[in-house]
Amino acid sequence: MRKEKTRDMVLCAMFVALIVAGAFIKIPIPVVPFTLQYLFTMLAGLLLGGKMGALSVCIYMFLGLAGLPIFAQGGGIGYIFQPSFGYIIGFAAGAYVTGNIANKTSRPGFKRLLSANFLGLGIVYLFGMAYYYLISDLYLGTPIGLWPLFLYCFLLAVPGDIALCIVGAILGKRLIPLIKERRI
Repeated sequence: MRKEKTRDMVLCAMFVALIVAGAFIKIPIPVVPFTLQYLFTMLAGLLLGGKMGALSVCIYMFLGLAGLPIFAQGGGIGYIFQPSFGYIIGFAAGAYVTGNIANKTSRPGFKRLLSANFLGLGIVYLFGMAYYYLISDLYLGTPIGLWPLFLYCFLLAVPGDIALCIVGAILGKRLIPLIKERRI
């Protein structure tokens, strides 16, 4: 039991580090930069399960809000007023849902993993776009219309994230059995 808890803590910490690294691997696009954070938050859910995956993202979020510059555009408590902070909240919710769906069976198939990834992606975008809209309007005083919101916060970013969903499903199919058999 103790050995398993230690293993879970190490894997959780590893995913926190991967999410941090993913924030710095970015492709600049207008409004919200494309990063590899989604890949690592999705894999945290797939490989660690819903609770531990979401915990990894929450630890990442806490460290960033505590002042470490580990978010895509910095860090600190003031980051909650960044319009893109909703995506980070969405990462936690997405990891939880992705992990719970994927781990309903002991050996999930590619279709289940891909479906879980797409649902998690939808949750990330739902949180991200809603937060962006609200912060832009209520805090920044620069309201954004629904079409520009959809264009900049979804259409320009989603093709890369769809590719990450496919990559995540492929990696999950290979790695989940190894994690469950305690080889990792």
